[in-house]
Amino acid sequence: MGLANCRVQCSLTDNARIFSLIALNTGALTAFARSPADQIRADAERLSHFVLEMQRCFLLRLCKELAPGNVSFVQFFLLAFLDQKEVLTMSAIAKKMGHTTAAASGLVARLENLDYVMRSVAPDDRRKVMVCITPKGSALVRRIREEVVGNLMKVLEHLTPDEQKAWLQIYTKIYDYCQSK
Repeated sequence: MGLANCRVQCSLTDNARIFSLIALNTGALTAFARSPADQIRADAERLSHFVLEMQRCFLLRLCKELAPGNVSFVQFFLLAFLDQKEVLTMSAIAKKMGHTTAAASGLVARLENLDYVMRSVAPDDRRKVMVCITPKGSALVRRIREEVVGNLMKVLEHLTPDEQKAWLQIYTKIYDYCQSK
């Protein structure tokens, strides 16, 4: 069939370029002509929807748990990080949280007022402020983590064993990438 007998139609549908070659008296042949970059973009947009929806699902429950103690998500993430370490300097906290030292200090002060963390000075350098989590703070982190584990177990029940393994492998890769940043 020569080009003289064809007409090309191009339309955009759901972020996908659809090209139709319509040959006279032969019907239509449709192909998706996406560049790899377009496909990655479309997949990323779809994943962003999933991530935001999953966060909404899980974080709404966390919000109910955190609200009685007046702990924000940022404060909780700091507590969870502190729960994995023995003690951190204020500058290490600022770096981990992506805040200035002054902003990190305010974050720590609010948690200290709730008895979730404790500040002290470093014995070798009194200018260094050291922060550690208290037993009350660790208990909050454990309670929230148990809530997350329970929610994830409900999700995992809807997956086959192979899907569960694949999900864990993918999330491990994503986690490792995020930790390297």
